[in-house]
Amino acid sequence: MNAVVQPAAPETPPDRGDAAVRRGSPRGLARLRALHGRLRAAGPLPLQPSGTLVRVRGLIMEAQGLDVSLGARCMIVADGHRRIAAEVVGFSGEHVQLMASGDMQGLAPGARVTPMPGDLRIPAGLELCGRVLDADAKPLDSLGPLHVSSFTTLNPPLINPLDRAMVRQPLDVGVRAINALFTVGRGARMGLFAGSGVGKSVLLGMMARNTDADVIVVGLIGERGREVKEFIEDILGAQGRQRAVVVAVPADAPALSRIRGARLATALAESFRDQGRNVLLLMDSLTRYALALREVALAAGEPPAARGFPPSVFAKLPALVERAGNGVDGGGSITAFYTILMEGDDQQDPIADNTRAILDGHIVLSRRLAEQGHFPAIELQASISRVMPALVAPEQLRRVYRLKELDARYSAQQDLIAVGAYAPGGDPTLDLAVRAHGAIRDFLVQGMHEAVDLSSSRAVLDALIEPFMPKGPAL
Repeated sequence: MNAVVQPAAPETPPDRGDAAVRRGSPRGLARLRALHGRLRAAGPLPLQPSGTLVRVRGLIMEAQGLDVSLGARCMIVADGHRRIAAEVVGFSGEHVQLMASGDMQGLAPGARVTPMPGDLRIPAGLELCGRVLDADAKPLDSLGPLHVSSFTTLNPPLINPLDRAMVRQPLDVGVRAINALFTVGRGARMGLFAGSGVGKSVLLGMMARNTDADVIVVGLIGERGREVKEFIEDILGAQGRQRAVVVAVPADAPALSRIRGARLATALAESFRDQGRNVLLLMDSLTRYALALREVALAAGEPPAARGFPPSVFAKLPALVERAGNGVDGGGSITAFYTILMEGDDQQDPIADNTRAILDGHIVLSRRLAEQGHFPAIELQASISRVMPALVAPEQLRRVYRLKELDARYSAQQDLIAVGAYAPGGDPTLDLAVRAHGAIRDFLVQGMHEAVDLSSSRAVLDALIEPFMPKGPAL
């Protein structure tokens, strides 16, 4: 048998410096001292603890060997080079449960998981006006990198409730029906309750363009990608974008990104408020934020409670909403409008029912009115502003109550009036309601490009309802 002779491997040329060090020559000792000095000057070597990925179950990843806390950010290396951001959402024995903020494609057992120290620093400042950001505060538009004068975090310190200024100043939103009938105060938290396709996005755009707030922060959370661009370019328009910061996280983004987008929009509004500015925060929608919370909680193993929503969702909703509101006396304010989607126009939907109790008022949009071409489709009887009595004079409140009374009386007898069964003279109040109905409808309807300021809204209301006010001394 012929033996196969393998060619000898080429010898590696010796490192003359290493040889000199081994021989103890003056040159080698000098080099050793220089290296030692450089190591001492650099201080202790930074150690970066890490763990390994051991399991992926649905949306939840499990890692071992990590010493992290709940909510900590981590980085996972996939395919040997691609980095995936993740967040700690729970624990299972000695395993840490994480959810990814991006695509999980390419993950393999044993992937390296490295904690990221510190809180996420996000850009802030008026330089952000006119820009569109994603959930990580990176620009989505084509206007170049962000150049800002300040930074903030997703978890700024909370304000003591007793240090907050009271809601005593009205905010002009440019919508006649809201200004006159549901006056909004600076620092109030309002809900916009609506089903799909009844004009809530258009109403938000009207307020963003016509408000007298200093800065507008818009959070588009879980919306369709087409609607995001449509809202920015058509509904918000160039006029609204000049003083607006838009945080857009579309529906196909991971649940953690949608949650972070809502928190980012709130943190930016808090930053502007702390600078002494009056901020209008428009979040569309709070329901999609709640759905993202449910997705994370169910994936982490939390049991469902009400219609599939785990209890932690109803604890985190007020935690987000309470961050809005007034700052300290003499400081800025955040006036917030949150849209809440009602499944099947059901006002007893769990999210709608829960948020109605933690907000300072709610404006309900009616599908019946929208189908009649009545925009904004505000349902007078179902809407209320709890802060309005502290913002307007008692005489205006009486006019508002009188208008709502006449509208309710007409609505109750609308079918009889439509078929001709109504006979004037039997009910004096109903007679007044029939006479006032056309003027009330004209008062409530407003074009999407029409702006009506606060003083004009009140003047039109006074002129409309004065002939229908009851005679005699007020009670």
